Amino acid sequence: MQPFFSTDGIHPKNAFRRWRETICERLIPIEQQPLHDVPFQGRLDVTSIGPVPISRMAHTAMRTEATPDAIRRHGQSDRLYAAMKLFGHDTLQQGDREAVTRTGDFVVVDARPAVCEANTGISLVIDLPRERFEAMLGPSRLFCALTVGADLASVTLASSFIQELVRVGSQLTPDAAARMASIGTDLIIASIAERMAHEVPRSVHGNVTVQRAKAYIEAHLGDPSLDPPHLAAAMGLSLRRLQELFHERGRHISDYIWERRLEVAAKRLIDPACAHLSIGMLAYGCGFSSQAHFARRFKDRYGISPREHRQAHRQDAQRVASTFGLSSSSAE
Repeated sequence: MQPFFSTDGIHPKNAFRRWRETICERLIPIEQQPLHDVPFQGRLDVTSIGPVPISRMAHTAMRTEATPDAIRRHGQSDRLYAAMKLFGHDTLQQGDREAVTRTGDFVVVDARPAVCEANTGISLVIDLPRERFEAMLGPSRLFCALTVGADLASVTLASSFIQELVRVGSQLTPDAAARMASIGTDLIIASIAERMAHEVPRSVHGNVTVQRAKAYIEAHLGDPSLDPPHLAAAMGLSLRRLQELFHERGRHISDYIWERRLEVAAKRLIDPACAHLSIGMLAYGCGFSSQAHFARRFKDRYGISPREHRQAHRQDAQRVASTFGLSSSSAE
């Protein structure tokens, strides 16, 4: 691999800023921050094996977030990223899953919002074609943010092959490198397939109950008293049992309720039919107890305030209208 960046020799005051700028340039613009008040250290090495870019990142503890705005502007929907943990452990959240990866494990993410808290460690990040994976495994949401553990023999084989391929890659002819990269990709796919086969089947009754609960949530999002105990009572179940059913599907009841409230609020903020509603009234209509509470949760989720979200959409609509010679109202 070729050295691409190192914090060695950079003043500690500037080390993390330079690291963040480099990662944004190499991958996509993402939000990062160190997790501890200690001097940040990081090193990035890169290579490409045939058409597959691979990065090796070694760094002290940090938090990384792929925000909706960054993905909307710069995300590559045709790509997947497999992160092989060579040392340390990470916790990654994407969609309704949380994956914990330790030395020898790997996880795949796609171009959706995600948050990762990584302890001091080393990872290989492999840039992969989404279409090839989905042709074999189905939609990426089925396998992204799923811990693919080192306890599986196929994972050991895939990890060993990729690491050895990185080591000897510069000695391969272009044709050989492309063939070996294809084999490595297939080994990763095979590892994911084996991991998916270990998923515990979910009962039909449990699925129906959770779907009923989700339908009830949709119908009562505007009720500020809607919470897990309220929902359990409406379903005729104990709170513990309902929590178990949600946990089996990788969700927490309260997280799901707030997520749906935020998603509905985000849509209403840019809906022309709701343009006459103040942000406070819109927040109350989605079940938030106050505008301040809504603003705080919205910014934590989307990275911008509700007002900024609404204004950004209006500006986009005005630009489109100007481009096509329409009135702003018709563009909205």
